[in-house]
Amino acid sequence: MQPLIQPCPRLLVAGFSFFGDPFHSHAGWTETNEIGRLWQRLFGFLTSPANPYPQPSVSYEIHLQNHETPRTGEFEVFAGFEIPDLARVPPELCVKVLPAGDYALFTLRGDQIVSDEPIFDCWANTSGYRQAFPFFAQRYDARFKGLDRLAESELDVLVPVARNVPDAHA
Repeated sequence: MQPLIQPCPRLLVAGFSFFGDPFHSHAGWTETNEIGRLWQRLFGFLTSPANPYPQPSVSYEIHLQNHETPRTGEFEVFAGFEIPDLARVPPELCVKVLPAGDYALFTLRGDQIVSDEPIFDCWANTSGYRQAFPFFAQRYDARFKGLDRLAESELDVLVPVARNVPDAHA
């Protein structure tokens, strides 16, 4: 699968996060695992009087790894929506700042959405790019129809990338 490489501006995303193994109770795409529960918290906030923002048309699920992730399987999952600035962020929300830069954009359709295929790793091995930061973001918009309609759905996966630099010592 070939992604588009596109420059993206800095992105402020407000929402909620979970750290740990989000699949410890239920694997896969389900509303009952920690990721599903995270989205339920976000949707609850978006429909509450505490929400100072208009209903977003785009939302994000960000997966952030750390140095222990390969050993423990634990990572941070953040579900949120873009905000224009930090002026009105209520205290119950957290904010992630995604850096400006080049991103590999993969569009997943139907069964590709729930596949365990490491799309970035497969592409990066021969692309001349490496992951610039230890995260990726899934971008959900009107093309995503819901868990019960995955076959009709699309979503974008954004991975921050940088060109590989040849090793001068090789």
